[in-house]
Amino acid sequence: MARNFKTLDDMGDVTGKRVLVREDLNVPMADGAVTDDTRLRATVQTVAELADRGAIVLILAHFGRPKAPTPEFSLAQIVKPYETVLGRTVRYVDWEGAAANVATLQPGDIAVLENTRFFGGEEKNDPAVVDRFAALGDLYVNDAFSAAHRAHASTEGLARKLPAFAGRQMEAELDALDKALGNPEHSVAAVVGGAKVSSKLDVLRHLVAKVDHLIIGGGMANTFLAARGVNVGKSLCEHDLTGTAEEILDAADRANCTVHLPYDVVVAKEFRANPPVRIVNVHEVADDEMILDVGPAATEALADVLKNCRTLVWNGPLGAFETPPFDAATVALAKTAAALTKEGSLVSVAGGGDTVAALNQAGVAGDFSFVSTAGGAFLEWMEGKELPGVAALAR
Repeated sequence: MARNFKTLDDMGDVTGKRVLVREDLNVPMADGAVTDDTRLRATVQTVAELADRGAIVLILAHFGRPKAPTPEFSLAQIVKPYETVLGRTVRYVDWEGAAANVATLQPGDIAVLENTRFFGGEEKNDPAVVDRFAALGDLYVNDAFSAAHRAHASTEGLARKLPAFAGRQMEAELDALDKALGNPEHSVAAVVGGAKVSSKLDVLRHLVAKVDHLIIGGGMANTFLAARGVNVGKSLCEHDLTGTAEEILDAADRANCTVHLPYDVVVAKEFRANPPVRIVNVHEVADDEMILDVGPAATEALADVLKNCRTLVWNGPLGAFETPPFDAATVALAKTAAALTKEGSLVSVAGGGDTVAALNQAGVAGDFSFVSTAGGAFLEWMEGKELPGVAALAR
């Protein structure tokens, strides 16, 4: 593929250059401790490489949604855990006196600048905030795909102000996404799950024109089943969207995209862990039952679909995977996809918070070709939208 963005390989000599690196350090915390350091680990390759090349690395990131600068939203609390992940010393630089502090840094030093959202103009992409950030650096690297769907000062504005490059994580993400939907090997399958059709209408409309097989799971599948005249009992279902579901099914027919809905399902009368369940044909769901997972026969049929595909993009679980035993279909299909990926017959790209959790639960996240930790950005990419932070790198 011809790339339309520059990477760290195109930067030349960066010794002594101040490189502003936009990373995602927005990690979950409890009692002052980071509870999941996945995002911190994702930054290591870019930050370590730049430091080793003699750059002065200045990390820009947001943390939470602060209404005003307060200690609970300060990135100062990330510095110690970040040092542990990086295995290097990390300086913290407050916005007060930032220029003077940055001036004391030496080649190879790494510093985390305070929360970019402490500036009201960050999320408005205010030129004055862009100028303030840009004054601290010589070059700009965006390594935070997860924030690339936002046209903020630190994601889009800076890329237009300074020479701009994609970091290693951003580079890997964009390459993986191109393989998945931009320029994929066919046949292409997409798994789209989740509770509600309404949250993924744009995704479904975009995908039917792009993929050969669309596998619909989760509560969303119930709306499509209802559109086809199936009685889904007490299941989660957006009955007001059955007309929209029919339109998507018609669009899929016109595009020669095969839509796969479950024909056997796991049902229960109450939604809790390990209740009494039945496995039934979709036409045998009782009025007082809920569909909570795809059945074993349909799951096996979906595994056969994947065996005849070259590319898979996955967003959302097939059932109510957080509550056993309704994780069975998601785990089984994820294991199939992982095995096909390992043997080299499938390129598998997955993303979104629930999806990452489901793949971790199945123990196969490391076996997929690429797993994106981005939520909103991954969803907007699946909708076919241009992401401002990516577009700004491609000038």
